[in-house]
Amino acid sequence: MTKRVVDTLGAFFGLVVCTPLFVVLALLIKMDSRGPVLFQQVRVGRGFRPFCLYKFRTMGSEASQKGGELTIGEDPRVTRIGRFLRRLKLDELPQLFNVLIGDMSLVGPRPEVAYYVEKFKEDYHDVLTVRPGLTDLASLKYIDEQAMLGKVEKPEDEYTNTILPEKIRLAKLYIEHASLAFDLAVIAQTLLQLLGLRSVILKVTDRDNHDEVAFLESSVVFQLIIKYRRPIIITLDLALIVLAYYLSFWLRFDGHIPEDSRQLFLKTLPGLLVIRGIAFMIFRLNEGLWRYTSIWDLKKITGGVLAGTMVFYGVVKWGFGITGYPRSIFIIDSILLVGFLCGIRLAVRIFRERKVLRKTKRVLIIGAGDAGENIVREMQSHSTSSYTPVGFVDDDVSKVSKRIHGVKVLGTRQDLSRILHTYKPEEVLVALPGTNSAVLRDITALLAPFNVRIKTLPNFGDILEGKVTISQIRDLAIEDLLQRPPVGLDPQPVRNLIDGKRVLVTGAGGSIGSELCRQIVALAPKALILYERHENSLYAIAGELTDQGNSNVIHEVLGDITDVPRLHETFKTYHPEIIFHAAAHKHVPLMEVNPGEAFKNNILGTRLVAEAAAHFGAEHFVLISTDKAVNPSSVMGATKRVAELVVQAMANRSQTRFLTVRFGNVLGSNGSVVPRFQKQIKAGGPVTVTHPEVRRYFMLIPEAVILVLQAAALGEQGAIYVLEMGGQIKLVDLARNLIRLSGHVPDKNIPIQFIGLRPGEKLEEELVGEGERAFPSSIDKILRIQSRQSLDPAFLTNILSKLEDVQILGHSPSVIELLQQLVPTFHRPEILELATMSEEYQIH
Repeated sequence: MTKRVVDTLGAFFGLVVCTPLFVVLALLIKMDSRGPVLFQQVRVGRGFRPFCLYKFRTMGSEASQKGGELTIGEDPRVTRIGRFLRRLKLDELPQLFNVLIGDMSLVGPRPEVAYYVEKFKEDYHDVLTVRPGLTDLASLKYIDEQAMLGKVEKPEDEYTNTILPEKIRLAKLYIEHASLAFDLAVIAQTLLQLLGLRSVILKVTDRDNHDEVAFLESSVVFQLIIKYRRPIIITLDLALIVLAYYLSFWLRFDGHIPEDSRQLFLKTLPGLLVIRGIAFMIFRLNEGLWRYTSIWDLKKITGGVLAGTMVFYGVVKWGFGITGYPRSIFIIDSILLVGFLCGIRLAVRIFRERKVLRKTKRVLIIGAGDAGENIVREMQSHSTSSYTPVGFVDDDVSKVSKRIHGVKVLGTRQDLSRILHTYKPEEVLVALPGTNSAVLRDITALLAPFNVRIKTLPNFGDILEGKVTISQIRDLAIEDLLQRPPVGLDPQPVRNLIDGKRVLVTGAGGSIGSELCRQIVALAPKALILYERHENSLYAIAGELTDQGNSNVIHEVLGDITDVPRLHETFKTYHPEIIFHAAAHKHVPLMEVNPGEAFKNNILGTRLVAEAAAHFGAEHFVLISTDKAVNPSSVMGATKRVAELVVQAMANRSQTRFLTVRFGNVLGSNGSVVPRFQKQIKAGGPVTVTHPEVRRYFMLIPEAVILVLQAAALGEQGAIYVLEMGGQIKLVDLARNLIRLSGHVPDKNIPIQFIGLRPGEKLEEELVGEGERAFPSSIDKILRIQSRQSLDPAFLTNILSKLEDVQILGHSPSVIELLQQLVPTFHRPEILELATMSEEYQIH
């Protein structure tokens, strides 16, 4: 509506002002050649509606019979006066009438003939959603189109294949970001180019694959202003002093200044200029950068004006000896001058912060607190911001309908559906730093029916300290939805444990092992030995830690935990005092079909590392276990349970402190369900979930490692520790959230398919098994598991001797039978094959 009003008024006044020019041009055209003054041609307008476009005739009357639609180079069809009109674009002036009657706008995509529209009909479906215009971005870029076409061998092909597609692209760009400010900039730049001035106030550039506008910065005038900035500011301030002083007299005398007061004004003006000039220099008002004008500058301006006014009052009263000077002048003059000085500086700041043409996204902000206020202020104060806030959502009903920096609080979370339907944001920014994951899950569920991306902010402390920029706004991640409130852990016991010690981590290249290495190296160990059998993983973590400046403490060892000579060589060389045993086979389905390898790595490997630790006098040995070891239904879980028993058995007969840390699924680890879901989403689905009711505990990798380190610091002999992990999460809900966070709608854009439980899987995991009880430890949220049944050392020794028999490890049914004897709670939902172990391998 505003655009149409501006178009109508602009066209009307343009026609009125240009009427004499129209008469002159009409006479020149008639004198130059025979034919009508105006040229009429059918063009395609908004909604593909044809309209008659008016131009001054620039060609002979029979031009259409002597050439095509394009005017190329020194086209002989163009008349002498026509060349003049075309060079200054004066032939387009009659289109003001098209603007007045509603066929066109002042600024908009240039109208094309039906022939070319038909060639690019699909693109023009987007372009012709608005009225065509007198000028646009394409007009600026191809202002000398006729000469450009005259330089190519095949003008028609050049226009069709190069120029017109670029015109369409620029037209779409204009439509996407059109605004009144942008229209005025296009008009101003068009006039400058037509007048042959080199100043650039509008320039479309490509930065990071996004078109944006440089406004004024390339202008010659702008460069001169920068060069002589301070003299210009001083001159402008002095002019405003004079204006404010004169207006104060004008207002005091209701617009009719008496002659004696006029003489009083002229007599005191030089003194006022000197006094205020000195005051402004003292308060440094001519040194600030106006683009950063703030409350601090407004205080300085107010102080400078008041100081000058007080001095001027004294000079008038005691210096000039004027007794009849109106005292109200001092007040009016001060108020006006503060307003002028502040206003012009704020105007410059607003001008610098405008978004004339930049690809922006409409964003709805959830949270109208300090974080939301802070980020909206930054969005509005930076012209490079790619966000336009459309409103706030906040659960505090007292804030609803209020405005923050001009942005309205549209409602509460319960109103989200209505708000999204009404305002159609492209993104939703959750500005609730430190909020719990339950709130985030609730917000995600409310946004599930809408195809919008969800963003969040870094932590609140960074925001308040000014460390956060708009560029740090990130996608809401699945970790945000699963993260539990942080456990209040004292880092000092862990530092006391690690500082100055030699630490060995097995499986150092894995998800848990590598994070262990990252956190351990930050605690100043004397040496950190990375033991890993996969060379690429070892190379990656060693390189990462070395690049951080830890090369003097890092020692890479390529080796297998079942390789006894390699193990012993490593222990002899480095004498580790603390061992974190993270090496293990963890993929449940793979271990179901390779139970012998699971036994060899998870049980025998654990025993060998534990025995080496005891033999070489290590102080601590920490086993990384899993919740799948509790009442296991898989080979992997059962082998990890036996590994726990091995560690407990070693604790009963060694000076080394042996303990176990048990936790749930780790997000982002190798083999985790999350990366698999993400790959399936990226491929367009379907996302495969085993069962609609399957649930799992989840931990973040750093969270799991913190627990491991804290447990090691506790160091209770033979203990098993587990984290209070809250409720289990349905995998189907996890899948839906991942789809949602990827910007898709579950079951609509990305389907979910249930494929059934895999071998060894169960619907729910447990943290405490049969015959176990959980007791609080000395650390909040960390539990200590105590078994009601005592371990039979002789039985364990007997069974471990059997495991070394290669024949058993190569016979899967025998391995399964042995596992079931070792772990009575191991109940497999399926059997690999029906077979019975020979009497030789029965346990008695």
